[in-house]
Amino acid sequence: MKKKFMIIAVTGICIGILSGCQETPKNSIVKQKSADNIKNYESVEDAETSQENQDPEKDKNSTKNQDAAKDENDIKNQDAQEKEGKINKMVQAPKTYKNRAEYEEGTLIIDTDAEIILPNVDSMNTYHVSAKEADQEMIDQITQIFFAGAKFYHGYDYNDWTKEDYQKDLTMLKKYKSEGNLDPFHWGTNDDGELAFDIDAAIADDEMHLETAPDEIEKKEVIPSFGLEWIDTSSGEPQTKVDDDMFYGIAETDHGVYGYNIYNQDQSSADVRILIQTQGEGKQNFREFNRTGWKDGRYALDREYLPNDGRDATHAIPEDTIKSFLKISYEDAEKIATEKIDQLGWNWKISGWDYSIYSSSYNIQKEDIQNAGYIFYFNRVLDEAPITFTDTYGGSLEDHDSTLIPWSYERCEVIVGNNGIEKVEIYNPYHIDGIQTENVKLMDFDSIIKIYEQMMEISNADMMNYYDKMLYHTTRITLGYSRIYDPTTDSTSGIIVPVWDFFGGFDAECEDYTEKNSGEHSKESFLTINAIDGTVIDRSLGY
Repeated sequence: MKKKFMIIAVTGICIGILSGCQETPKNSIVKQKSADNIKNYESVEDAETSQENQDPEKDKNSTKNQDAAKDENDIKNQDAQEKEGKINKMVQAPKTYKNRAEYEEGTLIIDTDAEIILPNVDSMNTYHVSAKEADQEMIDQITQIFFAGAKFYHGYDYNDWTKEDYQKDLTMLKKYKSEGNLDPFHWGTNDDGELAFDIDAAIADDEMHLETAPDEIEKKEVIPSFGLEWIDTSSGEPQTKVDDDMFYGIAETDHGVYGYNIYNQDQSSADVRILIQTQGEGKQNFREFNRTGWKDGRYALDREYLPNDGRDATHAIPEDTIKSFLKISYEDAEKIATEKIDQLGWNWKISGWDYSIYSSSYNIQKEDIQNAGYIFYFNRVLDEAPITFTDTYGGSLEDHDSTLIPWSYERCEVIVGNNGIEKVEIYNPYHIDGIQTENVKLMDFDSIIKIYEQMMEISNADMMNYYDKMLYHTTRITLGYSRIYDPTTDSTSGIIVPVWDFFGGFDAECEDYTEKNSGEHSKESFLTINAIDGTVIDRSLGY
Protein backbone atom coordinates (compact mmCIF):
# COMPACT_ATOMS: atom_id res chain seq x y z
CA MET A 1 0.00 0.00 0.00
CA LYS A 2 2.91 2.35 0.67
CA LYS A 3 4.14 1.94 -2.89
CA LYS A 4 0.68 2.41 -4.36
CA PHE A 5 0.06 5.56 -2.35
CA MET A 6 3.49 6.95 -3.22
CA ILE A 7 2.93 6.40 -6.95
CA ILE A 8 -0.40 8.22 -6.84
CA ALA A 9 1.01 11.08 -4.82
CA VAL A 10 4.11 11.80 -6.86
CA THR A 11 3.11 10.88 -10.38
CA GLY A 12 3.95 13.73 -12.69
CA ILE A 13 5.85 15.96 -10.26
CA CYS A 14 9.33 15.03 -11.38
CA ILE A 15 10.91 18.36 -12.28
CA GLY A 16 14.43 17.10 -12.34
CA ILE A 17 17.99 18.27 -12.67
CA LEU A 18 18.68 15.58 -15.23
CA SER A 19 17.75 15.22 -18.85
CA GLY A 20 14.57 13.20 -19.24
CA CYS A 21 12.76 14.81 -16.28
CA GLN A 22 9.59 16.76 -16.92
CA GLU A 23 10.35 20.43 -17.64
CA THR A 24 8.85 23.07 -15.41
CA PRO A 25 5.98 24.65 -17.38
CA LYS A 26 6.99 27.94 -19.00
CA ASN A 27 4.20 29.82 -17.27
CA SER A 28 4.97 28.26 -13.89
CA ILE A 29 6.12 30.33 -10.93
CA VAL A 30 8.46 27.47 -10.02
CA LYS A 31 12.13 27.98 -10.75
CA GLN A 32 13.80 25.60 -13.17
CA LYS A 33 16.21 23.15 -11.58
CA SER A 34 19.83 22.94 -12.51
CA ALA A 35 22.96 21.41 -11.00
CA ASP A 36 23.81 24.82 -9.50
CA ASN A 37 20.60 24.79 -7.44
CA ILE A 38 22.00 22.10 -5.14
CA LYS A 39 25.49 23.58 -4.79
CA ASN A 40 25.33 27.22 -3.77
CA TYR A 41 22.80 28.96 -1.57
CA GLU A 42 22.64 32.48 -0.18
CA SER A 43 22.75 33.31 3.52
CA VAL A 44 20.60 36.01 5.11
CA GLU A 45 23.72 38.12 5.61
CA ASP A 46 24.72 37.77 1.94
CA ALA A 47 21.22 38.74 0.84
CA GLU A 48 21.24 41.83 3.04
CA THR A 49 24.68 42.85 1.75
CA SER A 50 23.52 42.38 -1.83
CA GLN A 51 20.46 44.52 -1.20
CA GLU A 52 22.53 47.24 0.41
CA ASN A 53 24.92 47.29 -2.55
CA GLN A 54 21.97 47.77 -4.87
CA ASP A 55 20.82 50.75 -2.74
CA PRO A 56 23.94 52.81 -1.85
CA GLU A 57 21.84 55.45 -0.04
CA LYS A 58 20.64 52.87 2.49
CA ASP A 59 22.31 52.90 5.88
CA LYS A 60 24.17 49.62 5.93
CA ASN A 61 24.15 49.53 9.68
CA SER A 62 20.47 50.34 10.14
CA THR A 63 19.45 46.81 10.98
CA LYS A 64 22.30 46.39 13.45
CA ASN A 65 21.51 49.76 15.03
CA GLN A 66 17.85 48.84 15.42
CA ASP A 67 18.79 45.57 17.11
CA ALA A 68 21.22 47.35 19.44
CA ALA A 69 18.55 49.86 20.40
CA LYS A 70 16.36 47.19 21.97
CA ASP A 71 16.60 47.41 25.72
CA GLU A 72 16.39 44.48 28.12
CA ASN A 73 12.65 44.91 28.69
CA ASP A 74 11.96 44.68 24.94
CA ILE A 75 13.79 41.36 24.77
CA LYS A 76 11.97 39.94 27.80
CA ASN A 77 8.60 40.97 26.39
CA GLN A 78 9.13 39.64 22.88
CA ASP A 79 5.94 38.39 21.30
CA ALA A 80 4.88 34.76 20.91
CA GLN A 81 6.21 34.65 17.37
CA GLU A 82 9.78 35.26 18.52
CA LYS A 83 9.40 32.73 21.34
CA GLU A 84 8.67 30.11 18.70
CA GLY A 85 11.94 30.88 16.96
CA LYS A 86 13.01 33.66 14.66
CA ILE A 87 12.62 31.38 11.64
CA ASN A 88 8.93 32.32 11.59
CA LYS A 89 9.80 36.00 11.21
CA MET A 90 11.59 35.06 8.00
CA VAL A 91 8.93 32.80 6.46
CA GLN A 92 5.92 34.60 7.96
CA ALA A 93 3.76 31.50 8.16
CA PRO A 94 0.34 31.47 9.83
CA LYS A 95 -0.69 28.84 12.40
CA THR A 96 -3.02 27.14 9.93
CA TYR A 97 -3.85 27.37 6.23
CA LYS A 98 -7.19 26.63 4.55
CA ASN A 99 -8.08 26.61 0.88
CA ARG A 100 -10.24 24.50 -1.42
CA ALA A 101 -9.56 24.50 -5.15
CA GLU A 102 -11.33 22.60 -7.92
CA TYR A 103 -9.82 21.68 -11.28
CA GLU A 104 -10.66 19.55 -14.31
CA GLU A 105 -14.33 20.57 -14.15
CA GLY A 106 -14.57 19.62 -10.49
CA THR A 107 -13.15 16.11 -10.81
CA LEU A 108 -9.85 17.08 -9.14
CA ILE A 109 -10.20 18.82 -5.77
CA ILE A 110 -7.36 19.99 -3.55
CA ASP A 111 -8.78 20.60 -0.07
CA THR A 112 -6.20 22.11 2.29
CA ASP A 113 -7.06 22.45 5.98
CA ALA A 114 -3.67 22.11 7.59
CA GLU A 115 -1.74 22.87 10.73
CA ILE A 116 1.60 24.50 9.95
CA ILE A 117 4.53 23.11 11.93
CA LEU A 118 7.83 24.99 12.14
CA PRO A 119 11.03 24.02 13.96
CA ASN A 120 11.68 26.09 17.08
CA VAL A 121 14.91 27.58 15.78
CA ASP A 122 16.30 31.03 14.98
CA SER A 123 17.85 30.00 11.66
CA MET A 124 18.39 27.06 9.33
CA ASN A 125 21.52 26.01 7.47
CA THR A 126 22.48 23.77 4.57
CA TYR A 127 24.87 20.91 5.27
CA HIS A 128 27.30 18.82 3.26
CA VAL A 129 26.48 15.16 3.84
CA SER A 130 27.98 11.85 2.72
CA ALA A 131 27.06 8.19 3.00
CA LYS A 132 28.46 6.05 5.78
CA GLU A 133 29.73 2.65 4.71
CA ALA A 134 28.88 -0.42 6.74
CA ASP A 135 32.28 -1.57 7.94
CA GLN A 136 33.23 -4.00 10.70
CA GLU A 137 33.21 -1.21 13.26
CA MET A 138 29.56 -0.43 12.46
CA ILE A 139 28.65 -4.15 12.48
CA ASP A 140 30.29 -4.58 15.91
CA GLN A 141 28.50 -1.48 17.22
CA ILE A 142 25.05 -2.68 16.08
CA THR A 143 25.76 -6.19 17.36
CA GLN A 144 26.79 -4.99 20.80
CA ILE A 145 23.82 -2.62 21.18
CA PHE A 146 21.11 -5.05 20.16
CA PHE A 147 22.60 -8.51 20.69
CA ALA A 148 25.08 -8.50 23.57
CA GLY A 149 25.62 -12.11 24.66
CA ALA A 150 23.68 -13.65 21.74
CA LYS A 151 24.73 -16.57 19.56
CA PHE A 152 24.78 -16.05 15.79
CA TYR A 153 24.17 -18.49 12.97
CA HIS A 154 24.21 -18.45 9.18
CA GLY A 155 20.75 -17.56 7.96
CA TYR A 156 20.80 -19.66 4.80
CA ASP A 157 20.20 -23.06 6.41
CA TYR A 158 18.69 -22.02 9.73
CA ASN A 159 15.09 -21.87 8.51
CA ASP A 160 15.23 -24.70 5.97
CA TRP A 161 12.45 -27.22 6.42
CA THR A 162 12.98 -30.80 7.51
CA LYS A 163 10.83 -33.78 6.55
CA GLU A 164 8.92 -33.21 9.79
CA ASP A 165 8.18 -29.59 8.84
CA TYR A 166 6.86 -30.51 5.40
CA GLN A 167 4.76 -33.33 6.80
CA LYS A 168 3.24 -31.01 9.40
CA ASP A 169 2.34 -28.43 6.74
CA LEU A 170 0.98 -31.11 4.42
CA THR A 171 -1.29 -32.49 7.14
CA MET A 172 -2.57 -29.00 7.91
CA LEU A 173 -3.36 -28.18 4.26
CA LYS A 174 -5.19 -31.48 3.73
CA LYS A 175 -7.24 -30.79 6.87
CA TYR A 176 -8.19 -27.34 5.53
CA LYS A 177 -9.26 -28.86 2.21
CA SER A 178 -11.32 -31.58 3.82
CA GLU A 179 -13.17 -28.92 5.82
CA GLY A 180 -13.87 -26.93 2.65
CA ASN A 181 -11.56 -24.09 3.70
CA LEU A 182 -9.83 -23.39 0.39
CA ASP A 183 -8.52 -19.93 1.38
CA PRO A 184 -7.02 -20.54 4.86
CA PHE A 185 -4.53 -17.66 4.59
CA HIS A 186 -7.09 -15.08 3.41
CA TRP A 187 -5.43 -14.37 0.08
CA GLY A 188 -8.77 -13.51 -1.47
CA THR A 189 -9.47 -13.55 -5.20
CA ASN A 190 -7.49 -12.29 -8.18
CA ASP A 191 -8.76 -10.00 -10.93
CA ASP A 192 -10.50 -12.95 -12.61
CA GLY A 193 -12.48 -13.73 -9.46
CA GLU A 194 -10.57 -16.95 -8.80
CA LEU A 195 -8.90 -17.81 -5.50
CA ALA A 196 -5.38 -16.39 -5.40
CA PHE A 197 -4.20 -19.28 -3.22
CA ASP A 198 -4.16 -22.68 -4.98
CA ILE A 199 -4.38 -25.20 -2.16
CA ASP A 200 -3.91 -28.17 -4.50
CA ALA A 201 -0.66 -26.73 -5.87
CA ALA A 202 0.56 -26.11 -2.31
CA ILE A 203 -0.17 -29.71 -1.34
CA ALA A 204 1.68 -30.98 -4.41
CA ASP A 205 4.66 -28.74 -3.59
CA ASP A 206 4.87 -30.11 -0.04
CA GLU A 207 4.70 -33.70 -1.30
CA MET A 208 7.54 -33.05 -3.76
CA HIS A 209 9.87 -31.47 -1.17
CA LEU A 210 9.05 -34.12 1.43
CA GLU A 211 11.04 -36.64 -0.56
CA THR A 212 14.32 -34.67 -0.57
CA ALA A 213 14.15 -32.67 2.67
CA PRO A 214 16.79 -33.48 5.34
CA ASP A 215 15.87 -35.14 8.62
CA GLU A 216 17.67 -32.45 10.62
CA ILE A 217 19.14 -28.97 10.01
CA GLU A 218 22.68 -28.34 11.15
CA LYS A 219 23.09 -24.77 12.39
CA LYS A 220 26.42 -23.12 11.56
CA GLU A 221 27.61 -20.65 14.20
CA VAL A 222 29.26 -17.48 12.84
CA ILE A 223 30.54 -14.05 13.90
CA PRO A 224 28.58 -11.17 12.31
CA SER A 225 30.77 -9.84 9.49
CA PHE A 226 31.03 -9.54 5.74
CA GLY A 227 32.94 -12.12 3.69
CA LEU A 228 31.29 -15.25 5.11
CA GLU A 229 31.08 -18.31 2.89
CA TRP A 230 27.97 -20.37 2.25
CA ILE A 231 26.96 -23.29 0.04
CA ASP A 232 24.48 -22.65 -2.76
CA THR A 233 22.59 -25.79 -3.86
CA SER A 234 19.88 -24.08 -5.91
CA SER A 235 21.35 -25.26 -9.22
CA GLY A 236 21.70 -28.86 -8.04
CA GLU A 237 25.49 -28.73 -7.82
CA PRO A 238 26.85 -27.32 -4.52
CA GLN A 239 28.76 -24.08 -5.08
CA THR A 240 30.73 -22.11 -2.51
CA LYS A 241 29.81 -18.42 -2.48
CA VAL A 242 31.01 -15.42 -0.47
CA ASP A 243 28.85 -12.52 0.74
CA ASP A 244 31.32 -9.66 0.38
CA ASP A 245 28.75 -6.92 1.02
CA MET A 246 26.12 -8.68 3.10
CA PHE A 247 25.64 -10.46 6.41
CA TYR A 248 22.60 -12.72 6.52
CA GLY A 249 22.25 -14.24 9.94
CA ILE A 250 20.14 -15.34 12.88
CA ALA A 251 20.62 -14.15 16.46
CA GLU A 252 19.49 -16.37 19.32
CA THR A 253 18.93 -14.35 22.51
CA ASP A 254 17.51 -15.08 25.95
CA HIS A 255 14.25 -13.39 24.96
CA GLY A 256 13.77 -14.64 21.40
CA VAL A 257 15.18 -15.38 17.96
CA TYR A 258 15.86 -12.54 15.51
CA GLY A 259 16.71 -12.29 11.87
CA TYR A 260 19.80 -10.06 11.62
CA ASN A 261 20.75 -8.72 8.20
CA ILE A 262 23.23 -6.02 7.13
CA TYR A 263 23.65 -4.90 3.51
CA ASN A 264 26.47 -2.64 2.36
CA GLN A 265 26.79 -0.53 -0.77
CA ASP A 266 27.11 -2.52 -3.97
CA GLN A 267 27.41 -1.86 -7.69
CA SER A 268 23.72 -1.11 -8.13
CA SER A 269 23.04 0.97 -5.02
CA ALA A 270 24.81 3.25 -2.56
CA ASP A 271 22.46 2.04 0.17
CA VAL A 272 23.34 0.62 3.57
CA ARG A 273 20.54 -1.37 5.21
CA ILE A 274 20.30 -2.96 8.64
CA LEU A 275 17.27 -5.11 9.45
CA ILE A 276 16.53 -6.75 12.78
CA GLN A 277 13.27 -8.65 13.14
CA THR A 278 11.83 -11.24 15.50
CA GLN A 279 11.08 -14.64 14.04
CA GLY A 280 7.64 -16.09 14.67
CA GLU A 281 7.23 -19.21 16.70
CA GLY A 282 8.15 -22.19 14.57
CA LYS A 283 9.14 -22.03 10.93
CA GLN A 284 6.88 -20.03 8.68
CA ASN A 285 6.03 -21.25 5.22
CA PHE A 286 6.34 -18.96 2.23
CA ARG A 287 2.59 -18.28 2.24
CA GLU A 288 2.66 -16.84 5.76
CA PHE A 289 6.03 -15.15 5.30
CA ASN A 290 4.90 -13.18 2.26
CA ARG A 291 1.82 -11.76 3.90
CA THR A 292 2.21 -11.94 7.67
CA GLY A 293 4.21 -9.19 9.26
CA TRP A 294 4.24 -5.78 10.94
CA LYS A 295 2.25 -3.10 9.11
CA ASP A 296 1.79 0.60 9.85
CA GLY A 297 -1.42 1.21 11.75
CA ARG A 298 -2.35 4.43 9.96
CA TYR A 299 -3.45 2.45 6.91
CA ALA A 300 -5.94 0.62 9.10
CA LEU A 301 -7.06 3.76 10.94
CA ASP A 302 -7.45 6.09 7.95
CA ARG A 303 -8.20 3.93 4.92
CA GLU A 304 -11.43 2.51 3.52
CA TYR A 305 -11.53 0.46 0.31
CA LEU A 306 -14.90 -0.23 -1.35
CA PRO A 307 -14.78 -2.43 -4.49
CA ASN A 308 -17.70 -2.30 -6.90
CA ASP A 309 -17.45 -5.92 -8.08
CA GLY A 310 -18.76 -7.76 -5.01
CA ARG A 311 -15.42 -8.36 -3.31
CA ASP A 312 -15.12 -7.74 0.40
CA ALA A 313 -14.64 -4.14 1.46
CA THR A 314 -11.89 -2.95 3.78
CA HIS A 315 -13.13 -0.64 6.51
CA ALA A 316 -11.18 1.58 8.86
CA ILE A 317 -10.37 -0.17 12.15
CA PRO A 318 -11.21 1.70 15.38
CA GLU A 319 -8.24 2.75 17.49
CA ASP A 320 -9.69 0.92 20.50
CA THR A 321 -9.49 -2.35 18.58
CA ILE A 322 -5.76 -1.90 18.06
CA LYS A 323 -5.26 -0.85 21.68
CA SER A 324 -6.94 -4.05 22.87
CA PHE A 325 -3.90 -6.02 21.65
CA LEU A 326 -1.43 -3.85 23.60
CA LYS A 327 -0.14 -4.92 26.99
CA ILE A 328 2.73 -2.39 27.08
CA SER A 329 2.31 1.34 27.66
CA TYR A 330 3.44 3.97 25.20
CA GLU A 331 5.87 5.38 27.78
CA ASP A 332 7.56 2.02 28.37
CA ALA A 333 7.77 1.31 24.63
CA GLU A 334 9.27 4.73 23.91
CA LYS A 335 11.88 4.22 26.64
CA ILE A 336 12.94 0.86 25.20
CA ALA A 337 13.31 2.26 21.67
CA THR A 338 15.10 5.45 22.74
CA GLU A 339 17.62 3.68 24.97
CA LYS A 340 18.80 1.54 22.05
CA ILE A 341 18.95 4.25 19.38
CA ASP A 342 20.67 6.74 21.70
CA GLN A 343 23.57 4.28 22.02
CA LEU A 344 24.34 4.77 18.32
CA GLY A 345 25.40 8.37 19.05
CA TRP A 346 24.02 9.64 15.72
CA ASN A 347 21.79 12.37 17.18
CA TRP A 348 18.56 10.67 16.15
CA LYS A 349 15.41 11.70 17.99
CA ILE A 350 11.82 10.47 17.81
CA SER A 351 9.95 12.63 15.30
CA GLY A 352 6.68 10.70 15.41
CA TRP A 353 5.02 7.40 16.16
CA ASP A 354 2.19 5.17 15.01
CA TYR A 355 0.57 1.90 15.97
CA SER A 356 2.05 -1.14 14.31
CA ILE A 357 -0.15 -4.14 13.55
CA TYR A 358 0.98 -7.74 13.10
CA SER A 359 -1.43 -9.02 10.49
CA SER A 360 -1.76 -11.90 8.07
CA SER A 361 -3.45 -9.80 5.39
CA TYR A 362 -2.18 -6.98 3.18
CA ASN A 363 -5.34 -4.95 3.75
CA ILE A 364 -5.20 -5.37 7.56
CA GLN A 365 -8.61 -6.91 8.10
CA LYS A 366 -9.76 -6.88 11.74
CA GLU A 367 -10.00 -10.67 11.94
CA ASP A 368 -6.42 -11.07 10.71
CA ILE A 369 -4.79 -8.95 13.45
CA GLN A 370 -2.60 -11.15 15.64
CA ASN A 371 -0.66 -8.60 17.66
CA ALA A 372 0.06 -4.88 17.96
CA GLY A 373 2.82 -2.55 19.09
CA TYR A 374 4.18 0.95 18.63
CA ILE A 375 6.39 2.07 15.76
CA PHE A 376 8.75 4.98 16.45
CA TYR A 377 10.24 7.12 13.67
CA PHE A 378 13.70 8.45 14.44
CA ASN A 379 15.22 11.34 12.52
CA ARG A 380 18.49 13.19 12.70
CA VAL A 381 18.30 16.60 14.38
CA LEU A 382 20.57 19.38 13.10
CA ASP A 383 20.86 22.43 15.36
CA GLU A 384 17.48 21.58 16.93
CA ALA A 385 15.71 21.22 13.56
CA PRO A 386 14.78 17.68 12.42
CA ILE A 387 15.04 15.98 9.06
CA THR A 388 11.41 15.44 8.06
CA PHE A 389 10.22 11.82 8.08
CA THR A 390 8.10 10.63 5.16
CA ASP A 391 7.05 7.20 3.94
CA THR A 392 9.16 7.60 0.81
CA TYR A 393 12.46 5.72 0.90
CA GLY A 394 13.96 7.49 -2.13
CA GLY A 395 16.52 5.82 -4.34
CA SER A 396 14.28 5.41 -7.38
CA LEU A 397 15.50 5.79 -10.95
CA GLU A 398 13.90 7.89 -13.65
CA ASP A 399 13.60 4.95 -16.04
CA HIS A 400 14.52 1.27 -16.30
CA ASP A 401 17.42 2.01 -18.63
CA SER A 402 19.18 4.34 -16.19
CA THR A 403 22.79 3.48 -15.36
CA LEU A 404 22.92 5.80 -12.34
CA ILE A 405 23.58 4.45 -8.85
CA PRO A 406 20.71 5.52 -6.54
CA TRP A 407 21.06 6.55 -2.89
CA SER A 408 18.04 6.33 -0.60
CA TYR A 409 17.34 8.49 2.44
CA GLU A 410 18.54 8.02 5.98
CA ARG A 411 15.75 6.57 8.11
CA CYS A 412 15.21 4.58 11.28
CA GLU A 413 12.09 2.78 12.45
CA VAL A 414 11.76 0.78 15.68
CA ILE A 415 8.75 -1.38 16.55
CA VAL A 416 8.23 -2.19 20.23
CA GLY A 417 5.54 -4.67 21.23
CA ASN A 418 4.46 -6.60 24.29
CA ASN A 419 7.69 -8.61 24.27
CA GLY A 420 10.03 -5.67 23.70
CA ILE A 421 11.74 -4.82 20.42
CA GLU A 422 10.10 -6.60 17.50
CA LYS A 423 11.73 -4.93 14.51
CA VAL A 424 14.42 -2.36 13.70
CA GLU A 425 15.09 -0.86 10.26
CA ILE A 426 18.10 1.41 9.80
CA TYR A 427 18.78 2.75 6.30
CA ASN A 428 21.66 4.82 5.01
CA PRO A 429 23.16 6.54 8.06
CA TYR A 430 24.70 9.88 7.02
CA HIS A 431 28.00 11.44 7.90
CA ILE A 432 27.48 15.19 8.40
CA ASP A 433 30.56 16.78 6.83
CA GLY A 434 29.80 20.33 7.98
CA ILE A 435 27.73 23.41 7.28
CA GLN A 436 27.63 24.55 3.65
CA THR A 437 25.72 27.83 4.14
CA GLU A 438 24.91 29.22 7.57
CA ASN A 439 21.61 31.01 8.25
CA VAL A 440 20.34 30.37 4.74
CA LYS A 441 17.72 32.75 3.32
CA LEU A 442 14.27 31.15 2.97
CA MET A 443 11.34 32.11 0.77
CA ASP A 444 8.26 33.46 2.53
CA PHE A 445 5.28 31.15 3.10
CA ASP A 446 2.98 33.02 0.70
CA SER A 447 5.39 32.33 -2.17
CA ILE A 448 5.66 28.66 -1.17
CA ILE A 449 1.91 28.18 -0.95
CA LYS A 450 1.45 29.57 -4.47
CA ILE A 451 3.90 26.98 -5.76
CA TYR A 452 2.08 24.24 -3.83
CA GLU A 453 -1.31 25.13 -5.24
CA GLN A 454 -0.07 25.39 -8.81
CA MET A 455 1.96 22.18 -8.66
CA MET A 456 -0.82 20.13 -7.04
CA GLU A 457 -2.90 20.95 -10.09
CA ILE A 458 -0.13 20.30 -12.61
CA SER A 459 1.16 17.12 -11.00
CA ASN A 460 -2.24 15.49 -10.58
CA ALA A 461 -4.03 16.47 -13.80
CA ASP A 462 -2.92 13.25 -15.53
CA MET A 463 -4.44 11.15 -12.74
CA MET A 464 -7.86 11.96 -14.14
CA ASN A 465 -7.05 9.56 -16.99
CA TYR A 466 -7.36 6.78 -14.38
CA TYR A 467 -9.90 8.12 -11.90
CA ASP A 468 -13.34 9.64 -12.24
CA LYS A 469 -12.77 11.87 -9.23
CA MET A 470 -9.95 12.64 -6.79
CA LEU A 471 -10.15 14.64 -3.59
CA TYR A 472 -6.90 15.42 -1.78
CA HIS A 473 -6.97 16.27 1.92
CA THR A 474 -3.86 18.18 2.98
CA THR A 475 -3.87 18.08 6.78
CA ARG A 476 -0.34 19.08 7.81
CA ILE A 477 2.36 21.40 6.42
CA THR A 478 5.87 21.17 7.88
CA LEU A 479 9.17 22.99 7.51
CA GLY A 480 12.13 20.71 8.10
CA TYR A 481 15.19 19.29 6.40
CA SER A 482 15.69 16.83 3.54
CA ARG A 483 18.68 15.56 1.62
CA ILE A 484 19.11 16.17 -2.10
CA TYR A 485 21.90 14.96 -4.37
CA ASP A 486 23.04 14.85 -7.97
CA PRO A 487 23.52 11.18 -8.98
CA THR A 488 25.17 12.22 -12.24
CA THR A 489 28.04 13.63 -10.18
CA ASP A 490 28.25 11.58 -6.98
CA SER A 491 25.94 8.95 -5.53
CA THR A 492 27.38 9.08 -2.02
CA SER A 493 27.31 12.79 -1.20
CA GLY A 494 24.73 15.53 -1.22
CA ILE A 495 23.30 18.51 0.63
CA ILE A 496 20.74 18.73 3.40
CA VAL A 497 18.41 21.67 2.75
CA PRO A 498 15.29 23.16 4.38
CA VAL A 499 12.08 21.95 2.70
CA TRP A 500 8.33 22.31 2.99
CA ASP A 501 6.27 19.08 2.99
CA PHE A 502 2.51 18.77 2.50
CA PHE A 503 0.99 15.70 4.17
CA GLY A 504 -2.46 14.19 3.88
CA GLY A 505 -4.72 11.56 2.36
CA PHE A 506 -7.00 11.31 -0.63
CA ASP A 507 -10.35 9.94 -1.81
CA ALA A 508 -10.47 8.35 -5.25
CA GLU A 509 -13.36 7.09 -7.33
CA CYS A 510 -13.17 4.96 -10.46
CA GLU A 511 -15.22 2.30 -12.22
CA ASP A 512 -13.85 -0.60 -10.14
CA TYR A 513 -13.66 0.82 -6.63
CA THR A 514 -13.85 3.77 -4.29
CA GLU A 515 -11.02 4.45 -1.88
CA LYS A 516 -11.04 6.89 1.04
CA ASN A 517 -8.13 8.00 3.19
CA SER A 518 -8.63 10.81 5.68
CA GLY A 519 -4.88 11.50 5.95
CA GLU A 520 -5.25 12.12 9.69
CA HIS A 521 -2.18 10.02 10.52
CA SER A 522 -0.44 10.42 7.17
CA LYS A 523 3.34 10.21 6.76
CA GLU A 524 3.11 10.54 2.96
CA SER A 525 4.07 13.90 1.50
CA PHE A 526 2.09 14.97 -1.54
CA LEU A 527 4.65 17.59 -2.46
CA THR A 528 8.11 18.65 -1.29
CA ILE A 529 9.32 22.17 -2.05
CA ASN A 530 12.85 23.48 -1.50
CA ALA A 531 12.33 26.27 1.04
CA ILE A 532 15.28 28.24 -0.35
CA ASP A 533 14.56 28.52 -4.07
CA GLY A 534 11.08 27.03 -4.57
CA THR A 535 12.14 24.07 -6.72
CA VAL A 536 10.03 20.94 -6.41
CA ILE A 537 11.87 17.91 -5.06
CA ASP A 538 10.74 14.47 -6.20
CA ARG A 539 11.16 12.48 -3.01
CA SER A 540 11.14 9.15 -4.82
CA LEU A 541 14.25 10.26 -6.76
CA GLY A 542 15.91 12.34 -4.06
CA TYR A 543 16.33 15.58 -6.04
